[in-house]
Amino acid sequence: MPVYSMTGYASGQAGVGASSAEGEARAQATGRLGLEIRSVNSRFLDLGFKFPEELRPYEAALRELLGDKLKRGKVEVRGTVESSAPGGLADPSPRLLQRLNALQDSVRAWLPGARELSVADVLRLAGSESAAGNDWGPVLTSLAVQVADDLVAARAREGERLAGMLADRVFQLRRLAEQAAPLVPQLVEQQRNRFLERWQDAMGLTGGAAAPESAQERALSEATAFAIRIDVAEELNRLVAHLDEIDRLIKKGGEIGKRLDFLIQELHREANTLGSKSATLEMSRIGVDMKVLIEQMREQVQNIE
Repeated sequence: MPVYSMTGYASGQAGVGASSAEGEARAQATGRLGLEIRSVNSRFLDLGFKFPEELRPYEAALRELLGDKLKRGKVEVRGTVESSAPGGLADPSPRLLQRLNALQDSVRAWLPGARELSVADVLRLAGSESAAGNDWGPVLTSLAVQVADDLVAARAREGERLAGMLADRVFQLRRLAEQAAPLVPQLVEQQRNRFLERWQDAMGLTGGAAAPESAQERALSEATAFAIRIDVAEELNRLVAHLDEIDRLIKKGGEIGKRLDFLIQELHREANTLGSKSATLEMSRIGVDMKVLIEQMREQVQNIE
């Protein structure tokens, strides 16, 4: 399966027509439907709709449709409806004009100060009536499937780019781990020699400068420090194991974002421990370079589904 990003955008338009409710010999009422979907990263799937009144009855169906195609992300679905008639203006029916006139008289009877309807008001209301006469369901469903597929394809293209970036960073981290591995025996030997030197210094104290108990405590302290230092190899082994798992997940694809996020945290933990235990300048440099690469990975993993 591909690796999907949670960032994407897609849009589309479709036309729809509906016959006049009165069945008069006038042009067919038509409209144009627009739909756009944009998504950004989120811990869960968060769907939001911005629809006009004509499309609100279809929100539940679209929510189910998108839920089947998307698993994570903050998704905003915006729909628009543009009604039109021949010549670009809706043709008010006599029935509508009579109804508007009656409503105007009723309103002005109670509110004498209310202004009269203008031609623009009448045309706007006629356009709303035409839009209400359109059956948006089939067209909206078909358009939503098309736009949702385009969004998934866009998220897949972005996910492919992210997967390539992660694979490159994994490769660089492996190289750094390979550079660090030979330094571990050198570090152990360095610590061993330092421990022996201090042990000899402690044993060589004379004239009552140090009691036997004091010398023993000092030796134990050095031995403990030595034992801690030789654990650097374990951090490298765990780091390589995490890199192997990241490679496996990238090849597997699908819903891997949360798992990758956890592995990045573990990589960061190992790199921090490696740096804190380092006793050489070269090992410290490797630890810093690792943390830079891991931070770059962390920023991008936040966008993977």
